[in-house]
Order: sequence, then structure tokens, then C-alpha cells
Amino acid sequence: MLFGTQSHSLGYFNAVFPYNVKMMKFAWDNYKLYALGKNELRPLTKNGHIGNMFGGLRGATVIDALDTLYIMELEEEFQEAKKWVEKSFDLNVNGEASLFEVNIRYVGGLLAAYYLTGEEMFKSKALELGEKLLPAFNTPTGIPRGVINLGSGMSWSWGWASAGSSILAEFGTLHLEFLHLTELSGNPVFTEKVMNIRKVLNRIEKPQGLYPNFLSPVTGNWVQHHVSIGGLGDSFYEYLIKSWLMSDKRDAEAKKMYNDALEAIEKHLVKKSAGGLTYIAEWRGGILDHKMGHLACFSGGMIALGAEHAGGEQKQQYMDLAAEITHTCHESYSRSDTKLGPEAFRFDSGTEATATRLSERYYILRPEVVESYLYMWRLTHDPKYRQWGWEVVQALEKHCRVEAGYSGIRDVYTTTPTHDNMQQSFFLAETLKYLYLLFCEDDVLSLEDWVFNTEAHPLPVNHTNFKAKASVH
Repeated sequence: MLFGTQSHSLGYFNAVFPYNVKMMKFAWDNYKLYALGKNELRPLTKNGHIGNMFGGLRGATVIDALDTLYIMELEEEFQEAKKWVEKSFDLNVNGEASLFEVNIRYVGGLLAAYYLTGEEMFKSKALELGEKLLPAFNTPTGIPRGVINLGSGMSWSWGWASAGSSILAEFGTLHLEFLHLTELSGNPVFTEKVMNIRKVLNRIEKPQGLYPNFLSPVTGNWVQHHVSIGGLGDSFYEYLIKSWLMSDKRDAEAKKMYNDALEAIEKHLVKKSAGGLTYIAEWRGGILDHKMGHLACFSGGMIALGAEHAGGEQKQQYMDLAAEITHTCHESYSRSDTKLGPEAFRFDSGTEATATRLSERYYILRPEVVESYLYMWRLTHDPKYRQWGWEVVQALEKHCRVEAGYSGIRDVYTTTPTHDNMQQSFFLAETLKYLYLLFCEDDVLSLEDWVFNTEAHPLPVNHTNFKAKASVH
């Protein structure tokens, strides 16, 4: 059942619920019409975009949308997507792929589609693709490089990454998917690769208990002392608490790493602005940069998820912190003219929760703020989180919906924004899924049974007698 007494606390929920499904159908139908098989839809020019992140793989939006279509019971659309994967999804490609992006979008999306439907085709494609990622780990430390050619297996580091280093959020965001690849294939190599990453991280000295964003895959030492809970760092922390939850709370090492990291973050990075807003600053070699990225706004939800399982006093302390950070992220939305949040916002020179730089004023349909609304709603049932979610739905419809899909905008501080002509695949995987689940009953993809990867693809908790085809409803 999707609606019960909880859902009627505010009258508009009845309207929101099918509305979210209509948004997904509109995004999908336009992608199918103008860009099927390309990675993303360009809704203004009504064509497709391929980009260079996926190494020649196609159909990122198809793979990212599969589980959302299935959960929303958009049966016909799900069948269209499934048919494309079956007939047209080609894994024999040559090109530079981001190990991280291919893992979270493609491997994660295929695994979730398999676990929701039990269809073997999704499983075999996930395993075949997983195998193609393994050569990235052939480094002196076993820390994978960030870029891999899926055809030749050659790998290298991002040109812009400091001194040939690997990035914490990239090599730290493989654990959930790789454990499932081992589970489904019976091949221990996937688990061995990610457990070795953990071993390297545990061995190395952490400045003030913090994890810098850049690590050399050759020496196993940190390169630069830049720490961020936003981009470059973010999902590493998320995967620690989620690894513990996915193991049915048996992976004590992951829990300890998460607790220690969160303690260091709270001690060194969590700050309160003059106006009383709690935020997580960035750390550059001991000097704080008082800004928070939209990407860092996932942390409210993560801290709440971890707090749920903390002891007595600590539980309340972390639930309060989670609520405060989520409130700050909501402020970054409510202080803009469009009621959508900027890519980054600052707390300096009298500014609070607003972008001060032109280059940080854009919104690209990102999900992290509504992700935290979903976790906060599920764990507190405070109706304000649904109210805030509804505000986002209205803002998306008003400012991001165009004739042929949804587009990001270049400046959230003007009510006549310019569109960026890109319907990101994560809009269908994450933003629309989290908004939908925010208005569902708690047993739809229950947090007891499912863990979301960082692209919002649900993976089952490893209850010992887990059966592949699990009920969503």
C-alpha cells in the first residue's frame, strides 16, 4: 500500500503522489522520443548527448531509469527500457570511462533492476561490466585509477587530479556494488579488491582523523590535504555506514571507520554561522573554507541514517545535527528566487547559505537535498520534510520543465533563468525517485531491507536468507 493515514496529514499529498509519476513519465517519454540510446537528453534542442564519462557505453538514462520506472509501476515504459538493454546495450566498447560513474550508474542500475525483477539478463550484464572494471585495480597499492579503457583495460588517473592521484569519493564508492558482484558471481575477486582499499586506508595516517580527497595509487600516501564532505569526498563516507547496514550490521570495521570519521568531521568541520545555520566547511591543510556544496547536502540524510543506530545520547545528538544540516540545505533553496539551490553556497563576509560566485549559481537537477528530506521523513515523520519536497516539485515544474523534458538552469537567483539544455540521467535515477518515495508509505523500499547506492539504486540488505526477487510493495 502506498498511501495510508500518515499521508493525509496535508491535503495536497494526494495530488503530489501521481504528480511525481507524471514527471517521470514526461522525462522518460521525451528521452525515448529524442535521445533513446544516447546517454542523456538535450531537451531544448531535442537531441541526445553522449559525453565522455562512460567510455563508449550508451544508454545511461535507460539504465539509470530502470528501477524508478519499475517502482513507479510505469510498466510499459519499464518494458521499453528493458527491451533496449536486451537488444541494444553494447558492452564491447573502447573509450575512456570513469570507473566511479560506470560503477554507480551502470553496475548499480543493472544490479537494482535484477534484484527488483529477478530477470537474469540484468544480472549477467552487471557481471560482464563488473569484470571490465577490474584492470583499474592493477596498481602498486591496489587503489584503482580513476579512468579505464573498457576495451583495452588500460587505466590512468584524471589529468586534473593532483599528481596522478586517485580520488577518495571514487575509489571509496565501489564497496556496495562489488560485494553484490561477488555475491551473484561467486567470484571473490570483487570483494577482495574493495577490502584491500579499506586495508590501505586503515594503515595510513589520517591528519586529525580526517580523510584527504587525493591518494597516490603508487605510494599509498595522501597527496595534498584537502578534505571535503562535498564533491571528491562525499560518497566515501556514505558507503561506510551503508556497508555496515547492507551487511545486516555485521561489518563492524565499516561502522568503526564511519564513527571515527564522523567524530573528526564534527570536531573540525562542523560550524555554526552567525545566523545560527549549521554547515560542514571544507578543510585545506588546516585552513577552513566556509562553503558547502550541493553535493554535501546528502550528509543530513547520511548522519540521520547513522544516528538511528547510535546509542542513547549520541543518537539524539546526531539526529539533531542531521536536522540542522538539512535545514541549512533547505535554506539554500528558500533563499533563492527560483526556490532551487545553487551548486555551492557560502558562509562568509555576511553571506549565509547563498552562492557568492557566478560560477556556483547553477542547478543541474541534483538530488542531494531531496535525498536528505526522504531520510529525515522516514526517520522522524516530521511533515515539514514532505512540505519541503513539495516546494521542490513546484520549483522544478516552474523553472526546469521545458517543452521536451527537464533542464538544469544557469542561475537560481533569477526567475527568468537560462536553461543548460541537459536532462541529467541522475534526475530520473535519483531526484524523481527520492521525491516519489518521500510521499510513499515507509514499506516501499523499506530502509530495513534496502540500501541505496549513491545513484539511488536500491540494493538488498544481506539478510542471510535473502531471495533475489524481493517485494517492493
